[in-house]
Amino acid sequence: QVQLVESGGGLVQAGGSLRLSCTASGIIVINNMAWYRQAPGKQRELVAALTRNGYNKEYADSVKGRFTISRADAKNTMFLQMNSLKPEDTGVYYCNTPMGRYSWGQGTQVTVSS
Repeated sequence: QVQLVESGGGLVQAGGSLRLSCTASGIIVINNMAWYRQAPGKQRELVAALTRNGYNKEYADSVKGRFTISRADAKNTMFLQMNSLKPEDTGVYYCNTPMGRYSWGQGTQVTVSS
């Protein structure tokens, strides 16, 4: 059973930075994984994906140039470095595969104040 645990969220001012972590258990490595977010009253959306065994990175247009997805050397953890945060980035952030294969974790709350 794969378990996903997100952490690193918090309250920051616009223009600030946060680094989110996703730790996976029950799988050997993180290869094709992704970060999602769900803002209040909105659908969950994919914001960044790590694909092709970790060698390809894709980003939603709304975060391109500001967010960076990466994988730790241990390969059971991935990160989302978020810079130049905007109030529109507020939401609960989750990790999963690009197809949502695994059970969803609790997510981590990111709140960006204006």
